[in-house]
Amino acid sequence: MRHRKYSKVKKFIFFLPVVALIGTAIGYTVMSLWNWILPEVAHAGRLNFWQALGLLVLCRLLFGNFNKGSRNRFRENASKLRSKWQNMNEEERAKFKEEYKNRCSSWRKG
Repeated sequence: MRHRKYSKVKKFIFFLPVVALIGTAIGYTVMSLWNWILPEVAHAGRLNFWQALGLLVLCRLLFGNFNKGSRNRFRENASKLRSKWQNMNEEERAKFKEEYKNRCSSWRKG
């Protein structure tokens, strides 16, 4: 049996309804969650479907691409911090702990 090579147009035509279906599902999920929680908790207005999709696009623009690759960035940052900590001597570690304690103590008071 021969393998057929699909053209880019055929792939686009196939995935267009899939993307539309996923977008619709996510839009209705955001709209439902917003309208279920926020009007009572934060006295926010209700959203319609198009506003929910607009909110998703806005979040994408402001906060990035919905955690795409965030695990790798987290691991890279953790690795850098771990190696930095391991390269510190005891005096530097004590200084770091004291600065961290001073910065975080204001959170406990509030």
